[in-house]
Amino acid sequence: MDNLKYEILVYWSNEDKCFVAEMPELPGCIADGETYEKAIENIKQVAKIWIEVAKEEGREIPEPKGKLYYA
Repeated sequence: MDNLKYEILVYWSNEDKCFVAEMPELPGCIADGETYEKAIENIKQVAKIWIEVAKEEGREIPEPKGKLYYA
């Protein structure tokens, strides 16, 4: 599922001693990894599962919005 078009936020967590990746448009879609690259790889896997479960449960899957702006 490398064609995901959702924004991915990646940051270092001092508390967890790992990189954390989030897809803000998919609520609760969060993964971590020992490296930046591993966090990206893991979030793609989590997003695939998130979308599969949403489909099974009949939940709406948000359309990717592209770059999100925060105030």
